[in-house]
Amino acid sequence: MNTPDAIAKKIAQDLLDIRAVFFRPEEPFLWASGIKSPVYCDNRLTLTAPQVRDDVERAMAETIRREYPGAEVLMGTATAGIAHAAITAHLLGLPMGYVRAGQKDHGRQNQIEGRLEKGRKVVVVEDLISTGGSVIEVVEALRDAGAEVLGVVSIFTYGMKKGLDRLAAARVRNVSLTDFDTIARTAAEAGYIAPRDIARLIAFRDNPSDESWIVRPGAPEA
Repeated sequence: MNTPDAIAKKIAQDLLDIRAVFFRPEEPFLWASGIKSPVYCDNRLTLTAPQVRDDVERAMAETIRREYPGAEVLMGTATAGIAHAAITAHLLGLPMGYVRAGQKDHGRQNQIEGRLEKGRKVVVVEDLISTGGSVIEVVEALRDAGAEVLGVVSIFTYGMKKGLDRLAAARVRNVSLTDFDTIARTAAEAGYIAPRDIARLIAFRDNPSDESWIVRPGAPEA
C-alpha cells in the first residue's frame, strides 16, 4: 500500500508530466472568483492520458478504502468529477451517480442523478478544490436528500485558507491526492520552475489578495 506522501508525490509528478499544471506568474490566470493565480491545474487532461488516469483512479480507490472505509456510494461533481467517480466506483465495486450545479428545468428536474436512498454513506469525488464553494454546494444537496456524506476525495487542492475555513464551517472533510505545496516542490525538483519560485507560489497560496508575487515584465525578480 502506498503512503499518502508517496501518492501525493506520484500524482504531482504525473500532473506535471502531462502538462496539466501551468505556471504563469508573469501573466496570471483569472479564475471565475476573480482571483489571479500564477498556477492553473487542468485535471481534465488526466482523462486523455491512460497511464496517469490509471494512477489517479487507483490512488482515489486506495484513498477511499483508507479514509472512508464505510463508503456505500460515490457521487461525482458535475462535470469534472463524473468520470473519476465512475472509474473509481468500478474499481471499488460501488454504485455511483453525480450532482448537478442546480436542478434541471425539464424532465424529472433532478439535481442528483442516479439512485440515492436516504441514509446512504456517500463520498463526493471532485477533481480540484480552490475556494471550496462548489463542492460544499454538492455536499449540501446530498445532505438535503438524506445522504450521510462521509467526506470528499479530490485530485488536487490549493490549500487556501478561505477554502479550508469554508470546508470546516460546513463540516466537510476533504482528502486530496496531492496539493499545492507538493506540486511546487516537485516542479522545482524537476526543473519546471526555479527553486526561488516556490516562495512566490506559496505567497500566493497563503494570501491570494496580495499580488506582490506577480512578476511584472521588466521588473527585477525578488
